[in-house]
Amino acid sequence: MRTIKIIGPAYPYRGGIATTNERLTREFASMGFEVELETFILQYPSFLFPGKTQYNMKKVPEDLKIRRTINSVNPFNWVKVGKRIGGEKPDLVIIRYWMPFLAPCLGTIAGIVRKNKHTIIICLADNIVPHEHRPGDRLLTNYFIQRIDGLIAMSKSVLTDAGSFRKDLTLGYCPHPIFDTYGDRLTFEAAKSKLKLDPNTRYLLFFGFIRDYKGLDLLISAFSDERLRKYPVKLLVAGEYYSSPEPYLTLIKELHLEEWIELRTDFIPDEEVNLYFSAADMVVQPYKSATQSGVTQIGYHFNKPMLVTNVGGLSEIIPDGVIGYVVEPESGAIADALVDFYEHERMTEFETNIVEEKKKFSWSNMVQTFTAVYNQAKAKVNEKKLE
Repeated sequence: MRTIKIIGPAYPYRGGIATTNERLTREFASMGFEVELETFILQYPSFLFPGKTQYNMKKVPEDLKIRRTINSVNPFNWVKVGKRIGGEKPDLVIIRYWMPFLAPCLGTIAGIVRKNKHTIIICLADNIVPHEHRPGDRLLTNYFIQRIDGLIAMSKSVLTDAGSFRKDLTLGYCPHPIFDTYGDRLTFEAAKSKLKLDPNTRYLLFFGFIRDYKGLDLLISAFSDERLRKYPVKLLVAGEYYSSPEPYLTLIKELHLEEWIELRTDFIPDEEVNLYFSAADMVVQPYKSATQSGVTQIGYHFNKPMLVTNVGGLSEIIPDGVIGYVVEPESGAIADALVDFYEHERMTEFETNIVEEKKKFSWSNMVQTFTAVYNQAKAKVNEKKLE
């Protein structure tokens, strides 16, 4: 395996998936592979995109080879792109898969590329069964799954989901590596100053796009617990609404928490991520459903204690009571953990343990997983040729 093509979001698109693809490209390149990113000229029609903009305002990453060629809604484009990539004969094509809407596009491209009898197609899957279900999801995902040679999941729940579609699919598991692209940790004082936060207040951080399945309502309810009022702590919500803000704003008002919750609900650019994590005592992910989350791996990078709920793959990478908490997705359980964190002053203990725990989540491990899955899938393809 020498030449690699990664298909999925990349510059100028924003978000954690694009950031992961770019970081993975750099890791492959550092190991001597020839690697190129193939991204979209149209990712989502604007009426399907829940945020304010799909695009990143940062500078062009000049160290990466990025082609913008794929139109997610134009079948003629899929055929054209598939034939071109197939003709280029990369040894490996990695396709990032996270939602069924893209299955026709990505599946068609994969199916055409495989016809060259050389390229191995491996999916890097964020989700197989989406958090927010829609009719036809399984049918669309099945179309895609039938046209790849292997799949790598970043949580065991996704691995199980993938196996339910195809028993003969070569599978691999690698936890999401640490996001180490967001700069250095600052002191609490420096970060709060830059964010214009109260220097005498401590902060718990909810970070990332706000969607219903992420359970911000559970966290708001938990934060109304009167036991927390004796600590100088506020909830810092940092991220853009991807669902209606009204239920959250109404809940804050009903619980009289306006004084205790700081809302920063615009998109957080990459260059400000370190400020929010540096200002926080702990990162809280009160998800109602999940597979894995890049937010935990940002937290690891900044040595931050974390609270996650016991859903999907979140508990796989946060050892309970070692670097944070794993609790049931209930406001009472979340509140109990928050109180324990401050009442027993757990922060120093958890941060010390994180330094050792984070060593498990390296980008080189992900490259090794791709190599192993590639070799297994290639062997299967060669066996079929001999039949």
